[in-house]
This record gives sequence, structure tokens and C-alpha cells, in this order.
Amino acid sequence: MVRLKEKPFYLTDAQVKWVQDTIAGMTEEEKIGQLFTLMTYLPGVHEDNIRHELVSYHQGGLRWQRKGSAEAYEQNRLYQKHAKIPLLIAANCDTGGAECVPDGTYISTAVQATAGGDPKTAYHIGLASAREAGSIGANWLFNPVCDVYLNWRNTIVNTRSYGSDPDKVLEMCRAYIRGVRDSGFAMAVTAKHFPGDGTEERDQHLVIGCNDLTVEEWENTFGKVYRGLIEDGVEAMMVGHITQRALSQKYRPGISDAEIKPATLAPELLHDVLRGELGFNGLVITDATQMIGFNAAEPRRTAIPNAIAAGCDMILFGNVSEEDLGYMREGIANGTISPERLQEALERILGLKAKLGLTENYVFPAPELREKYVGCAEHNAFRRQAADLCTTLVKDTQHLLPIAPEDKRVFLVYQHNIPNSKAYAGDPVREVLKEELERVGFQVEVCPAFYDLEAEGGVNFRNFLRMMDKGSREQFKAEYDLVLLVLNFTGYAQTNEVRVTWSTDHGVDQPWYFTEVPTVTVSLNLTNHLIDVPQAKTFINAYGSKRENIRAFIEKMCGISDFTGKADDTVFCGRWETRL
Repeated sequence: MVRLKEKPFYLTDAQVKWVQDTIAGMTEEEKIGQLFTLMTYLPGVHEDNIRHELVSYHQGGLRWQRKGSAEAYEQNRLYQKHAKIPLLIAANCDTGGAECVPDGTYISTAVQATAGGDPKTAYHIGLASAREAGSIGANWLFNPVCDVYLNWRNTIVNTRSYGSDPDKVLEMCRAYIRGVRDSGFAMAVTAKHFPGDGTEERDQHLVIGCNDLTVEEWENTFGKVYRGLIEDGVEAMMVGHITQRALSQKYRPGISDAEIKPATLAPELLHDVLRGELGFNGLVITDATQMIGFNAAEPRRTAIPNAIAAGCDMILFGNVSEEDLGYMREGIANGTISPERLQEALERILGLKAKLGLTENYVFPAPELREKYVGCAEHNAFRRQAADLCTTLVKDTQHLLPIAPEDKRVFLVYQHNIPNSKAYAGDPVREVLKEELERVGFQVEVCPAFYDLEAEGGVNFRNFLRMMDKGSREQFKAEYDLVLLVLNFTGYAQTNEVRVTWSTDHGVDQPWYFTEVPTVTVSLNLTNHLIDVPQAKTFINAYGSKRENIRAFIEKMCGISDFTGKADDTVFCGRWETRL
């Protein structure tokens, strides 16, 4: 039973009547469409195509992809113009508006915000995200990430999590949400990824995830965070393709391991735990259904209707939309989805729309708001503040810092993901590093990387020989005063775990130099790299590859400003030698 007058909807009698009347006036095809939040990859912005899509699918929600703010604004405006019922338009903004549109503002990752200690960074992420997304027509944030980071090997939520302390995670999520609430836009927020990522090393884009905490452990970590956010009135919950075996066994005694499903398909996790035990009354949406974690559980033909039957209210993203809508139609016809379950889902979808003003009186944001907020000076100042506050000296056991840059000759070793496209033409971050080091007075020589040699000069065995040639140790020590090893690795839906990868075997970029010349190691992204370079005696987490992050760590390394960030203990990867 949906309580539309209660948390998190708080609808008036008139709004409840709008919800009920609107549902009563829908055709079955319109009801089916409301259950989907679809992704649009339409190139350009073509009004006829948008109108045709809405007439064909009647979708309840929308995510757009890879469009600048002006184009996204116009696209979203046209979707709302032609929608019979205004759409929930979602944006994913973990770090600020830059994830929403490329000309938006990157503020900080979650792990960076926590390192700074002060919740204001998380607040600024939420504030800028809501302003920039809201100004181009979004009304629903798929944020904050409230996962608890309990396994250092997990790199899919490494930087997206506010840490391993559930109290700190809850504090930072609340700060993010306060920023959203203070933005001036009617914007729903979403806690994700129930029942919780961060306990294992695998990525649900590639496998069914497993949260294998005991019931007591889960209650004291993820349960604590969910209870707090639900009590605060979070409007939506995104459900991960993640199993929670202990909870499934508690609420379904006798269930076999083979019967355990990811939460998106597990009624005991959605109905008994999320709705019952935790008391969540808001909207439940699946995580993206392209993910292997969803498609490995059962055939899509049954999984699509079974997700709604299990307790999800909306499906995130289609495969072939006509086919997915057909699967949902079959599920309604054969009784997989009962009339009561369909009614509940529609009431929550329409209830959230009513709360956000997405009714017949909805007015799309004025274009002046986009010009005011996207990439504005205030939001860029938030990024600079975050870089200064949060940059962290993880350790300096060789007592190397601070380093006076004058007349210091630096061998810069920059390592990043191996390119996976022929379009690769060099990484611009390396040039920013060189510029910022030279700005403070260092003399810089850049270590070659195998794939750069291949990209610049073509495939040639001499490139491998050049990488193998480390030269004389004594000459190296005479030529350089410092080695700066900078690691910038990211990962998404290609590998379960991201680790440091060197450009070729036995290359000059590999860390043979640690025992020859004083070396500073810096991570611009992931926080678990000490597992791969445990011999690093001086290690810095800069948390970002923007110029502000790079400038901040260089100035702090040189003593121009102080390190104020604090690392989570997971950076040491549970190993004794990483602390040396």
C-alpha cells in the first residue's frame, strides 16, 4: 500500500487525486511505458524523432547521454513539450555537473570529500549537481552513492564511496542532499546501490554481485545508512544487481543458494527488508538493466517483468525498447505482475511526479538558468577549495617532504590506462603535470611510455628496445634529483578490478628507481595503489586529474601549503609492508 500523503511524497488531497485520476485515464500501453526510464542515444536534437519515441513508448523517465548543456537543454525541453505526462528526467552526478554535461563542473569525488573531513565539500557537490542538472531540465538525481567501502580491492566504488565508516558515509550523504535541497530546484534524490556495494572486488556491470556480510554486520553498516536516509525522506532507492545471502536466508528460511537472486529480482530483499524492515515508502528503480549482474540472473524475457513483480517500480534503461515493453506486457497478461503490484508502482511513479510538480502545470526551466549555473565561477571555486582541503599525504616515512623545487631535476613517470582505441593521441594530463611542475621551478624530463612511442612513430621493435634501456644507474643518479611517479587509473565496466598496469614488460617506467633516487608517488584517482607499489615511501592521494588537483598536490609537496586531508585506513590494503 502506497502512502502518498506520508514520507517521502507528502502529497495534498488534490495531488493524490491527480495521481489516481491520471492512472485511471491511462491505457494499458501507457501504464507499461511509465515503468521505464529509457536512455536516449538519438544523435542531434530532432523534434519529430522525440515525438515519435514518446508516442511509441510512453516512457515515464528519461536519461540522456553525451550532449553539451545547450543541446541537452533543448532535447529535454522537447521531451517535456511532447510528453502526455511530464517525464522524470534523471542525471547521474557523483562528482558535480560534469557527469551530467561535459561543460558542467567537476567538484570532487566522494572519497576526496571525506578526506577533507568537512561535509561542506559533499554539500558543494550536491549543490552544484542540482543547479547544473536542474538548469537543463533534470528533476531526479541518481545520487548520492551511499555504499560503504569495506574491501580495498573494489575499484568500481573506490572513489564513489564516502568511505568505510558508515557514520561518515551517512554524514556525507546527508550533506550532499542538503546541497540538493538548497539548490532552488525541485529535485528528487536517490540512495544507491541497495543492498550495498563495497564488500567485494567485483563489478556488477560484469557479474552478479555478492554482499556477503552477516545480518548483524549488514545492519551495523549498510542498514544504518539506509535507515538514516529513509528517515530523512530520500525519495528513491536504486537497487543493485547484488545478492545479500544472509538476508535472503533470514526472510526466506530454506532458500537454496541456487534460488538466491540479486536484489533487483529478490522480493524478500525489496518487500521484506526495504519496504518492511526499513519502512521505505518511496520509489524503487533498478540499476541499469544492460549490466551483466541483471542479465546473468535469468533470461531478459522473464527478468523484466519479474523485477517489477519483486518490488521495483521502474526499470532503468531498455535493450530493444519494443521488445522490453513486450516482455512487460506478457508479464501483466500472464499474472507475473498482479494488478495490485502494477497499481502500486504507478502510484509511486506518479506520486513522485506530483511532488516535483510534473503535472499539467509544469513549466520547463528558463534558458537563463543554464547560462547562470553550468560551469559558473562559484562552482569552479568549489573545485579549487576541495583540492586544497582534501589532498592527502598518506605517508612520508623517508621524511622527504617538503621539497624545494629550485634547481631540482625531475624524472616524471606518468602511468595511465592502456589505450583501447586507435584514436589515442597522448594523454593531456601529462602535459598539465609538466606545466605545473615547471611553474614552481622544477626542471622536468618525461619518461617515455610504450604506447606513446607506438602512437607517435608507428609499430617498431626499436620502441620496445628503447623502453627496456634503463641506462647507467650512476648516470641516472647524477642527472635527476627526484622521481615523480604519477598514477592515473580509472575503470568502468571492462574489468572487475583495476590495478596499476605498466606500459610494457621490464620497461623504464617500472619502479626500479625507488632505491636509486628519492621518489614521490601520487595517485590522481584510485586509493588502493599501495598494493602495487608498496615500496613507495612517500605517497600522496590527489583524488583528481584536474589542474586544480595537480596544482594542489605540487604546492603541498613543496611546502607552499599544508596537507590537510586524511586517508581512510583502506589505502594500506590490509598489508603491513604498505605502511613502511
